[in-house]
Amino acid sequence: MIYLLSAWSSFLDQADNFFLTCPFKYLTGFDCPGCGFQRSFLALMQGNMEESFHLYPPTVPLLITFIVGLSANYLSKGNSDKLIKVLYLITGSIIMISYFFKIFSPHTHS
Repeated sequence: MIYLLSAWSSFLDQADNFFLTCPFKYLTGFDCPGCGFQRSFLALMQGNMEESFHLYPPTVPLLITFIVGLSANYLSKGNSDKLIKVLYLITGSIIMISYFFKIFSPHTHS
C-alpha cells in the first residue's frame, strides 16, 4: 500500500510535464474558456481544493456534470435527458461567468 501511495505521489509531482498546450492560446495569445483546467484538476488530485478553485473555478462542476451525466445515461436508460440538459446549462453558465471574470477583471500573473 505504501508503494502505491508513493508511486501516486511521484506521478502527481511529475504530471505537469505532460500537460497539453492550448491550441487557442498558442494561436491567439488569449486564454480560452478551458484554460487552467489541467492545472486545476492536478491541484484537486493533490488535495488542494483552494488552489484548484483559484486556478479554474468550473473544475468541480465539470467533474460533477461528467460523473452524473454518464451514470444517469447508463443507469436510467435514456430517461435523464432533462437532468443532463440542466447540468450542461448550469456548468456552461459557470464556465462562461468564470471566463468573462478572468478576461475583464484586472489580475496579476503569479
